[in-house]
Amino acid sequence: MSRIFVITGTDTGIGKTVVCAGLAGALGAAYWKPVQSGLDGGTDSEAAARLAALPPERIVPEAYRLSKPLSPHRAAELEGVTIEPDRLTLPELECPLVVEGAGGLLVPLTRKTLFIDVFARWQASVVLCARTALGTINHTLLSIEALRHRDIPLLGVAFVGEARPDTECTIAGIGQVRVLGRLPLLDPLTPDTLRVAITTHFDMAAFNGVAA
Repeated sequence: MSRIFVITGTDTGIGKTVVCAGLAGALGAAYWKPVQSGLDGGTDSEAAARLAALPPERIVPEAYRLSKPLSPHRAAELEGVTIEPDRLTLPELECPLVVEGAGGLLVPLTRKTLFIDVFARWQASVVLCARTALGTINHTLLSIEALRHRDIPLLGVAFVGEARPDTECTIAGIGQVRVLGRLPLLDPLTPDTLRVAITTHFDMAAFNGVAA
């Protein structure tokens, strides 16, 4: 199986999709959002395809598409959909794969299964996205602890936002975790600016060193 990277975050709306798009483009990878909650305004798959200029064959269809922008478990209940976590199996592809979770690690897929439970079953390398804003030290260290408690391989932390050297250093030191890079806020956000930002600000050797 090719290299697989699971991109998760400390919260929702922190820029995971942009990081996913940038990594998919830089790694020549496919993109997969297993569960999409919220369809108005476009999906994360559509955003990733646009930002990374990915051809259709490098977008893996979602296993579940839920119209309401809620936690997957609740959106599924309201729409009469039964999410079956065992259906969420990693696709076998010739190219690398970037997988985007929903919200944070403990987001419920069902009343009994969290996203982190699926990540534990997959045992793929996880990239933890974190804001550089106030509160990120607590949220990031809690997420690191949750991953390690379940023996999930953590490749490192990817920060999103303005540079906060002391915050980044504190998380790296206390969490004993690799900092993969920091994605600055991009204006404009285009495929070109994203590609330059990822290749400039991220340690791509860390990704290339992951075994297939």
